Amino acid sequence: MSKKIIVTIDGPAGAGKSTTAKAVAEKTGLPYLDTGALYRAVAWKLDKEGVAPEDGDKIAETLKDFKIEVAGGKVTADGEDVTQAIRTARVDSIVSAYAARPEVRDALAGFQRAQAVNGLVADGRDMGTVIFPDAELKIFLTASAEERARRRCAEREAKGESADYDEILKQVIERDRYDMTREIAPLRPAQGCVILDSTDMSAAEVVDAIASLAKEIEAQENR
Repeated sequence: MSKKIIVTIDGPAGAGKSTTAKAVAEKTGLPYLDTGALYRAVAWKLDKEGVAPEDGDKIAETLKDFKIEVAGGKVTADGEDVTQAIRTARVDSIVSAYAARPEVRDALAGFQRAQAVNGLVADGRDMGTVIFPDAELKIFLTASAEERARRRCAEREAKGESADYDEILKQVIERDRYDMTREIAPLRPAQGCVILDSTDMSAAEVVDAIASLAKEIEAQENR
């Protein structure tokens, strides 16, 4: 049986990690692990239960028996379909604070690693630095803050939602600062990663570049 590799795609908010990772998974035949959905589901749950990001003990207690499933593009939390609920502006604004908590990261780390038995493509902020440091291919996908804000505006407008570019740009810059300076698993390129700036690249060009690298590495691993 041929060995299936692990591909990690880390990077700042709005860099297109999830869209890219899904497409790379489809192109390479590897499973896709939607880590963003996992953290969003946790943030949604904790916010719904009124648990503050600062309350570590309460977070740990609330997540002790919390069940998440991600399959076929559908996300369920304790049996409830939250696929749409976790993609709101409210969750956008709170997920980073919860994701920075060690109690949250500990609760999800084992789940994420257990999904890699048949290889996978995983996107996030610490996939290559913390969760899968030995991944065969590690990508750090980025783009300018202005371009990421433009993409997020277009995404929300496509859903029929209102979008204020200046406000979104402010949020992107603040999210970058927060993610790069947090104490737990700060955002940074993983050792040995390939840094890919997508500011002037189309989505298809980004996917093709990563998929080509993945196929090349997988071929090398199976020689």
